[in-house]
Amino acid sequence: MMGSLKNHRGEQVPVSVEVLVSLNHFLRMIEVTIEFIFIEEKLVLYYFKDNERPSIHPIILFKMMFIGYLYGIRSERQLAQELEANVAYRCFLGLSFMDKVSHHSRISFNRRTSFLHTMIFEDIFDEIVRQAIEH
Repeated sequence: MMGSLKNHRGEQVPVSVEVLVSLNHFLRMIEVTIEFIFIEEKLVLYYFKDNERPSIHPIILFKMMFIGYLYGIRSERQLAQELEANVAYRCFLGLSFMDKVSHHSRISFNRRTSFLHTMIFEDIFDEIVRQAIEH
């Protein structure tokens, strides 16, 4: 006899993204290896304290772009969709299931204009590589 088909998609259960991501997931290994706090210190001059709308936190912004680079996601639109759906990405960014992911246009705007004519991407990349080598 065949069992009944059940649909549990609407069932609400108390669970965090933390418990759903394996401890040996690649992004978890990066997180214990790299201290990303330096990004905030490097970008303090680029963020305005009295802006009309809240900005993407610099560590989250660069972690988003880091995910795109690591997983070959070249489109900000696709990146935003992947960040919405992937539990491991949410865990790496420190987002819960209830947190909204920034709109792809905000990711794109920051990447293309906020740091134009600066060496900030290279500085951050160099520091990540330095920490990885040191570890």
